[in-house]
Parts: sequence; C-alpha cells; structure tokens
Amino acid sequence: MGSLAVSSSSQSAEAEAEPHFPGPARCFSTQARTRHLEASPKLLKKRQRLLANEFRIRLVSFQTKHVGHVGRRWRKGQELLHGLVLTQRMRSTLLNLLQAAAVISTVGVILAPESAPAQNKRARPEFESRRPNILLIITDDQGYGDLGAHGNPKLRTPNLDRLAGESVAFQSFYVSPVCSPTRASLLTGRYNYRTGVVDTYLGRSLMHPDEVTLAEMLATAGYRTGIFGKWHLGDNYPMRAMDQGFQEALTLNGGGIGQPSDPPGGESYFDPILFGTGKPQETSGYVSDVITSAALSFIEKNRDRPFFTYLAFNAPHTPLEVPEKDHRTYQQMNLKREDFPSAGHPIPQNFDPETTARIYGMVENIDQNVGRLLQKLDELKLSEHTIVIFLTDNGPQQPRYNAGMFQRKGSTHEGGIRVPCFVRWAGKFAAGRKVDRVAAHIDVTPTLLEICAVTKPVGVKFDGVSLLRLLKGEPASWHERTLFFQWHRGDVPERYRAFAARSQTYKLVQPKGSGEGQTPMAWQPVFKLYDMMRDPLEMHDVAATQPEVVARMKRDYDEWFKDVTSGRDYASPSRILLGASQANPVRLTRQDWRGPQAGWTPRSLGHWEVDVTQLGMYEITARLNEIDKPAVVHFALGQVKMKQEVPSKATRVVFNNVRLPSGAGRLECAVEQTGVKTGVRDVEIKRIRY
Repeated sequence: MGSLAVSSSSQSAEAEAEPHFPGPARCFSTQARTRHLEASPKLLKKRQRLLANEFRIRLVSFQTKHVGHVGRRWRKGQELLHGLVLTQRMRSTLLNLLQAAAVISTVGVILAPESAPAQNKRARPEFESRRPNILLIITDDQGYGDLGAHGNPKLRTPNLDRLAGESVAFQSFYVSPVCSPTRASLLTGRYNYRTGVVDTYLGRSLMHPDEVTLAEMLATAGYRTGIFGKWHLGDNYPMRAMDQGFQEALTLNGGGIGQPSDPPGGESYFDPILFGTGKPQETSGYVSDVITSAALSFIEKNRDRPFFTYLAFNAPHTPLEVPEKDHRTYQQMNLKREDFPSAGHPIPQNFDPETTARIYGMVENIDQNVGRLLQKLDELKLSEHTIVIFLTDNGPQQPRYNAGMFQRKGSTHEGGIRVPCFVRWAGKFAAGRKVDRVAAHIDVTPTLLEICAVTKPVGVKFDGVSLLRLLKGEPASWHERTLFFQWHRGDVPERYRAFAARSQTYKLVQPKGSGEGQTPMAWQPVFKLYDMMRDPLEMHDVAATQPEVVARMKRDYDEWFKDVTSGRDYASPSRILLGASQANPVRLTRQDWRGPQAGWTPRSLGHWEVDVTQLGMYEITARLNEIDKPAVVHFALGQVKMKQEVPSKATRVVFNNVRLPSGAGRLECAVEQTGVKTGVRDVEIKRIRY
C-alpha cells in the first residue's frame, strides 16, 4: 500500500479553537483581502453568507456564556469580530446585529429563523451532542452492475456488499451522466447548471467560486474537512478544493490521471504526482491505495473532533491501469457475455473480456480499500459516530454488465444516471432498509446538514431536499417531485438536448445530441416516455399512448431549464487568477482552455480566460509539443504581445521579465510553423516581483 504524509492547507487542528472562514480570500493580508472582495461582487456575497453563518454560531455561544449584564455582553460580543476579514459595510451590519443581541436576554431569540447548532441539537434529541463524522466515498465510472450486491456473479466486492447490507440503500438514486456535473451537484445541493459547470473539460468544468460547498458549511460549524482523490471542479485558484472549504487536500488534477492536466512525470496511476497544498507532491504506490492511506491518516488525526472525509476514487476511470494481482484474477476467468444475467437489455456485442478484467481488478482494489476504511472506523470505535455514504458518479464507460439497464456513461437513460447509493449510520439507521423513492446527488448536502444540525448560510438555495425522513424510515408521506438531468458537449446548455425528467412514476427522455459540435439538425428531439413503476429497465416507450404525460413533463422541464440556466453567463466562465499569493506560479493546461479549435490533440488551439490580480513582472514558460522544424512561439494577453523563435526539437520557451497589467483578459500561447498555429502543451505564469 502507498503512504504519504499529507500537508494541510490551513492551520493545524490544535490551533483552530474556533470555526473559521475557509474560502478563497483567507490567505491575503487584511487590506488586500477586502480590496479583492470589493472587486468581486459574487465572492463578496458568498463571503457575507459564510460570515453570517459563522457569526451566528459564535453569537449564540456568546449569549449562552454571557446572559447577565448587557454591557458585558456588548463588550464580549465585539471580540467575536476580531480576526474576521470584513468590508466596512459588512462590519457595520454585524455590529448592528450584535448591539441588538446584547439587549435580548433570551438566548437565541433573534436567531430563531436560522437556528444555530446548539438549538438544532435540542430540536433533535435522538442525535448525540457531538456531531457525527462523515465519510463520503465516490468512485469514478463504476456502474450499478459493478457490485456483487447488485447481481454481478463474477466481481468480488465483499466489503462493499457488507456496506450495502449494513446501510439504507436507495433503489432509484440518480446522478448526472458524467463526472464534473455530478460532483458540482453533490457538493452544493444544486443543479450543476447553476454552478457554471456544464461539461468535463475545455473550461466547462470550472465551478464558480461564489458557490458555497458542503465543506465550507461544515467547516464554519467546526468540522475538520479533507478531500482525497478527484476534485474535477477547477485546478487553479480560486476554484481548487482548498479554496472551496477543504482544509486538507491530496488531489489529482483535471478529470483524472492520464489527461493533459497531469504535471510532468505524473501520467501514471502508479507513483502518481498529486497535489497537497496546491504544489505537486510525489507519492509511492497505486493511486487508490495512496489516497485511501491519506484519508485514513486524516481520520486518525481527527478522531476526537467531527470530521468530513471526502474520498473520491478516480478508478475505474481510464487509463485502465491496475495492480497485476488484481488484474490476474479476472484475466484468468476468460470472461464472456453469457457469464452474466440476461434480464433486461443485453450486454452490447462489443463487450471486451480484457477491458472488463482490468476494470474489475480496479473495482476489487477499491473494495479492498473500503475494507481498510471500515476496519479503521471499527478500531477507533468511530463506526457508531460516523455516517458512511457510498455512491458512484455515473454509469460505466465501457460495455459490460449493468444490471440490465439501457445505455451507459454519457446517456440520460438509466444505465448512465442510476447508480448505487448506500448510507450507513450504525445504531441510527436500520441496516438493510431499501428506499424506493427517487433521490439524487442534489439531496446529499441538504441531508447531511440536517443530520449534523448545521444550518446553511443565508442566501444559499438548494435544489435538493433532506432525505433524513426516508433514512429513518418515518411513515410520513413523501412529497411528489420531478428530478432533471441533462448533459451534452458544448460551452452553453441547450434546451431539450440530451435530457431526462424523472418523477416517481414516469421518466421522460430525449437522448439525442450529447456529442461535441452537433447542430440542432443533427439531433432532432425524440421524446420517449417510460412507466418506471411497471418498466424500471426502460424496455417499452409509452409516449404514443400517454401524450398528456409527455406534454406535462415537457412543460416541467421547460420551467426547470429556464430557472437553472438564468443565473449564469456561460460565455463568461470563471476566470483563473494570476499573480495571487495563494497560487504562484499558475499552470494553465488544455483541461481549462476554450475556443472553437480547443481540444486535446497536438493540432488543437485554444485560449484561457484569466484575471491578473496584480501589476508586476512575470516569467512565462511554455512547454511545447514535439516540433520537427524551427518555429515561432507567440504569447498574447491583452495589449501584451510577444514572440520568440525556437529551433526544431525545442521542448520549451521562456519569456523573461514580462510586465503584465492587472485586469481580466484572454491569454493565448501558440506555436506557428509555415503559417499554421497550434497550441502549446501548457503555460506556467509566475509573478517574480511587483
């Protein structure tokens, strides 16, 4: 197993006596931070929401301790503002709130609408005084059928099967068809279009930093937060996991290892180069073992305080690199299509035994690591104090057994979006209970906040709902609702293109148009309707016999699409900040560039949307794809334009002492040969002095 000493991106646990704001502004000097906030209205609003939540928590604690003399409460209350980074308007608002609180003797009266944790605990006597820990496990491209517990006769997953048996299992749990959208919804409780995330690459997977994550909300309530594995919502400041509430991090770049976002030399699942505090860290071992070891270390360090551990495996995503011992087991089985159950939709004819053997080896390795986690919780006597959630981010990428469901990753049919979801809380939730109500990724954050008695900041709006009543098995009726899922390539969401609407009874699917560069003529919509109560595997389209249901669900979809896309300008994605002290240097890769010719091939050409935070002198280094003849490398950012000749076989070029003015702009860097421009591999921008 791999091992690694993981660095923290904030103060040590011992030094953190009080909740703190974990957002993107925390590393500035006070003056620089307030200037940065005033220049970013959306970040300022996010800052205000989180500060209000943190201040509310502190204020109730303060009132409890100082319920006597009004003057003493006023003086002590002012101390709560010490150390908080505020604009003048924010400070004035909080002082007014504090003054009002100082003359009210009944603890919490002014806070009743947004009650603090102490009040929530009293409202939920069945929960213990210490908030429960959270272990959230998500895997990458593992399908519903990639579990022994779901009828796979070949795949060995004893630990996940055990977890399923000890959990409440959701039988109709849904996610987005691909990686980044699922992760954005999972961590915000909101549909991914609201967050600015529309796709998985080419700058379309950058979550806007004004979104408030589950990690940020838990951190303000005193949780220690850590992420280990795949983030996939932005590699650069202010969109990294460490900028979005995770106090400890060990992550991989982009959508996975083996992609253009890899650091040089970090292209393998074995001994990968990962990122702890924003800087590359060499590790030893297989990636799934390495990140699990880091998560185990985090859990052990924080055993005496509430923690949120987000373990995001990038397996079994491609490249299909697997430990030999795990691969050999399935390779020797000589897997065949007829080895698997035949109910529902058949396994496609292009099923490949060797590919499946590699994937199953990767899944078995995940299962072994889940076993390590469950064993550690038992050893530390934390099992009854820890909520364990397991799910996957979408359906399988390659053709294989998928429990008879139709299609796979990238599709809004069941095979692409219906996934396992197990929730275990020993002694609180009944083991083996199955929930048949539809639920989704957007429900996870609201559910965990209610369980942990943590209130969301003022102004944060969820699309999901808390599933706590279902988890507890309460007999109360469950409200009817329709869930929506959509994904297609492209910079901007398009109405009707590759979507599904799922109610408890019906599912409306328009599956066409998910591919890159498709015009409306290429995906004329075809609306399919399935009665999911009678036909859960989507075997029979009943749209022709139920036109009124199709019309109603299309209207619901229209309202949803207009609502979730109205708050973002998709032509103006989140900008990567250059020259900030939180991230210097900054490496720009093909993961985040944009443009009509952007892609991952050597002939691709794109640009990056950036914002230079400080005027100064910069060093710019471009790594080149292999060139077989002399070339000219061009650099442009706003009015700054440069070029440099390079010989054949050159691998990089450096522009020294470049004066960049502050402000937003489009950064371009290209190689020109015989009048044709192509993109560079990546660009590093380092501020060397003011």
